[in-house]
Amino acid sequence: MKKAATRRLLAPVAGRVLALADVQDPVFATATMGPGFAIQPTDGRVVAPVSGRVTVMAATKHAVGLVTASGLEVLVHMGIDTVELNGAPFVCHVQVGDTVQAGEVLAEMDLAALQRAQKLATVIVVVTNGQTVLDDLIVAATDQMVTAKTAVATAVLAVTTVPGTQAVPSTTAASDAKLESESESEFESESESGFKSESGSKSKAKSKPNSTSKYAVLATAIVTNVGGPGNIISVIHCITRLRFYLKDEHRAQDAVIANLDGVIDVAKAGGQYQVVIGPAVNEVYDAVMAQLGPAFADATAGTPTATVTQAAGAPTETDVPTGWLPRLRHGVSQVIGVMTAAMILVIGILAGSGILKGILAALTGFHVLTVTSGTYMVLNAVADATFYFLPVVLGFTAAKKLGSDPIVLAIVGAILIYPSLMTAAGHATTAQITFFGVPTHLMSYAASVFPMIVAAWLGVSVERGLKRVIPLYLRSVFVPILEALILSVIVLVVIGPLITMISKGLASGILAIYNFSPALSGLVIGGLYQTMVIFGLHWGIIPVVINDIATNGHSYLNAILSITMVAQGGAVLAVFLKSKNKPLKEISLAAAISAFCGVTEPALYGVNLKYKRVFVVASTASGLGGLLTGLLHVNNYALSGSLIGFPAFITPGVGIGPNFYGYLISHYGTLLIATILVYLFGFSDKMLPATSATAK
Repeated sequence: MKKAATRRLLAPVAGRVLALADVQDPVFATATMGPGFAIQPTDGRVVAPVSGRVTVMAATKHAVGLVTASGLEVLVHMGIDTVELNGAPFVCHVQVGDTVQAGEVLAEMDLAALQRAQKLATVIVVVTNGQTVLDDLIVAATDQMVTAKTAVATAVLAVTTVPGTQAVPSTTAASDAKLESESESEFESESESGFKSESGSKSKAKSKPNSTSKYAVLATAIVTNVGGPGNIISVIHCITRLRFYLKDEHRAQDAVIANLDGVIDVAKAGGQYQVVIGPAVNEVYDAVMAQLGPAFADATAGTPTATVTQAAGAPTETDVPTGWLPRLRHGVSQVIGVMTAAMILVIGILAGSGILKGILAALTGFHVLTVTSGTYMVLNAVADATFYFLPVVLGFTAAKKLGSDPIVLAIVGAILIYPSLMTAAGHATTAQITFFGVPTHLMSYAASVFPMIVAAWLGVSVERGLKRVIPLYLRSVFVPILEALILSVIVLVVIGPLITMISKGLASGILAIYNFSPALSGLVIGGLYQTMVIFGLHWGIIPVVINDIATNGHSYLNAILSITMVAQGGAVLAVFLKSKNKPLKEISLAAAISAFCGVTEPALYGVNLKYKRVFVVASTASGLGGLLTGLLHVNNYALSGSLIGFPAFITPGVGIGPNFYGYLISHYGTLLIATILVYLFGFSDKMLPATSATAK
């Protein structure tokens, strides 16, 4: 007599039950990973659907694997394509090796963060070894609302009949140790992999002798058919898939790869070319990296940000929301995401440089150093070089992020700050030039961000187009120089003049508002100036400030600009005070000091823009501070500001008086407002990729 054993699978989260076929991911929807079900969650608390031992924990925290006493290998996958978020919306409460009971909390998802990142929060449960251990998986009626821990599926275990004995499940408790050991071997990982293993060295010792060569052969076939190393920008992987960032997806042979022995399927999403491998993905990834080298392991592809940043090219059509307002919001998020991701590698040195610039400003302000002394010139070169050559650095980092050629984009950045062009841009008589008869206005690109981001984004299409028309044997020489030429011309002839025109218009409008009402102009300028800095539109205001100080000996406008630095510094100081995340606290404190020294880039790109609400609240506080500055008629007497620049607010010939007291009230009042508002309303550690230890 044959009698099948059954096991219940609980809902891992509250929400609406979905059939696996309704999941918006082709790999899961076609059950290539195994049978299962999904839930569209209404709550972020994720519990274990079965009792068992944790054998898999994704480093990006979006997936947990369990093995039950009866041998079921159950994968709980949180969200669609959430590996790109690098763990930011997830907090895990278990680790590999833990034994959990059905209904015990595994993790928590920040549903709001997933929505902001425009990722579906669907929680998927699949039995990855279902083909061998299951006769059937019966899912309760779909499209119904359930609470967490509700039984929604029944696993019917496969049975074998032994003559003279009672029928038993084919995978019994006696084989649990073997199954769990195999699971460890399948999911072993090292520090750069997509997940952790309980015992990596033990697993390797148990690998089959020919496994290395088998995976090497598969890796070679995959690399060859995605277009070869020359078509690969970088590779990462998650629980089941190799995720390639390719220069040209059209060169990949989809059908050939999908039919390779060891490949389940091919999928394309989020700018990634995904090769679905299954449990052996880590071994295949290691074999691929052994052939490509560590330079192809993209450490920046998953950099934590508040928004999703595509690591290769523009988003696919399915990633872009419909409606002009969602599209606009999506586009702004994409731009900000790329800027913050491109800047993240230089935030530390920017913060240190900003602090050094502040110290130099104080030393010259108190006449300890002169700007002509050798000591000042050397220290100023150290402090200013990162900012001056920022377009070169950004060209390289943004190109890596977007998939264009990093070296070419670094050269484009160097072209923009080439000495003769910079010198010409600094003089009104030479700033107007013609390029092949096209009138062009030169501007200073030192310390600029937005033009290089646009250039890197365009570089993907320009490089692809050039490779289509230039023969292979000529590409190594002509593609780089032509790409550099085209991108430089676009920035110098189109983007630069456009930014100049818009910034001049804004400057005229701001002056008109100031003449109408200093308080109103303080509110407007204070609230918008740092946004103008992000897009390079502040260059129209700087000449006005310089002219005011040179002509009149003072500038009310610069006093308001000074307030915006304090507000951004106060915002990041609040993050430092509130967060329990040690790396974030370190960068936040350094960025706050840098902002108080007059350099806001570390605060903007290192923290505030990454968590957009922080920037919005900081800009609100900045507007209120500007309003206060205008009401008090605070004046500035030197091209200096923020907290370190307090000598610039001492009235010449009068000394410390009403203007300096107005400076203290407006600046420290803004600092207090920004810090309190961000601390209370602008930031929470829930916005961060917190570890279990941090959560505790």
